[in-house]
Amino acid sequence: MSMSSSRPYIIRALYEWIVDNNCTPYVLVNAEVETVEVPQEYVKDGQIVLNISPTAVRDLLIGNDAIDFNGRFGGIARHLHVPTYAVMAIYARENGQGMVFDSEEAPEPTPDPAPTSPEPVKSGKPSGRPSLKVVK
Repeated sequence: MSMSSSRPYIIRALYEWIVDNNCTPYVLVNAEVETVEVPQEYVKDGQIVLNISPTAVRDLLIGNDAIDFNGRFGGIARHLHVPTYAVMAIYARENGQGMVFDSEEAPEPTPDPAPTSPEPVKSGKPSGRPSLKVVK
């Protein structure tokens, strides 16, 4: 069974832990990922560090697919969009505690399931005898 990425869940947990400990959460982002929307003039060596503390950003949403928020850069308000797979690390500015992530490829888009016709309704009583199994 294929499971979704644990990265967004870990990012959310570490964010809360860092903020609860009165520290400043920073994320290191691979700014070369195609769908990353950050101010390119602040990108250095293909990476950008973003302060995502409650006092630095507005409308922060750490979702399963991306981190979205509004922030100010050089006094100019901007909307930022960072897919979770582009987050390279989340850590506390004050002491560096947090986590560095292995690189992760962009998830494959999931195709919309083809419409299927409903299963035919069987009339009458079910065939066969129901059975129960004791599980210890």
